[in-house]
Amino acid sequence: MKKMERLKSDRDFQRIYKNGNSFANKYLIVFFMKNKMNINRVGFVTTKKLGNSVKRNKYKRRLKESYRLNSNKLKKGYDMIFLFRKNIPELEYKDINSALNHIISISGLKKGRK
Repeated sequence: MKKMERLKSDRDFQRIYKNGNSFANKYLIVFFMKNKMNINRVGFVTTKKLGNSVKRNKYKRRLKESYRLNSNKLKKGYDMIFLFRKNIPELEYKDINSALNHIISISGLKKGRK
């Protein structure tokens, strides 16, 4: 993922949490809002309630890879934050990929949707 496609500043995260839309499924929550660019910017967040740093980083790596492989299916011009829910069971990559595909389809971020 390119540097300009990442959300890094706390101000951006707080703006999206406060003013953006959100959708959730069993494992993930997505917060998003339109930006004034022709690219998507993304942030990935885990909570300490998910486990130790090894487990949290493993989930974030898997989610980032799933996003990378599915990013061509998304509409352009959005800032998005993907957040894992707390107290989820041990997840495999296919579960994370399925949850990501589900959440982008129900949120309307998928290309071809209104």
